[in-house]
Amino acid sequence: MGSVEQLTQEERDSWLRALPDWSLARDGDAIERKFEFDDFSKAFAFMTRVAMIAETRDHHPEWFNVYNRVEITLTTHDAGGLSLRDVKMARKIDALLA
Repeated sequence: MGSVEQLTQEERDSWLRALPDWSLARDGDAIERKFEFDDFSKAFAFMTRVAMIAETRDHHPEWFNVYNRVEITLTTHDAGGLSLRDVKMARKIDALLA
């Protein structure tokens, strides 16, 4: 895979407006979102769907799960921060809930 470019501040601001359910992580190098489901089975099913997308895109989230809650953080280590890959992944994840 070629070099992955980090988003500029202007691009980051623009994409965050387009992804209203996601927020910039404290360090500014990632975006994050918290999800809550009816129960563990629904949370795990969601994580499985995200995992399938992640595998096909070779772009894997950092995540945390307790019972019905899932927290996802997206960053591009190859870019040293937030990239268009994270934005595209966030959009795919959001589409799972549409």
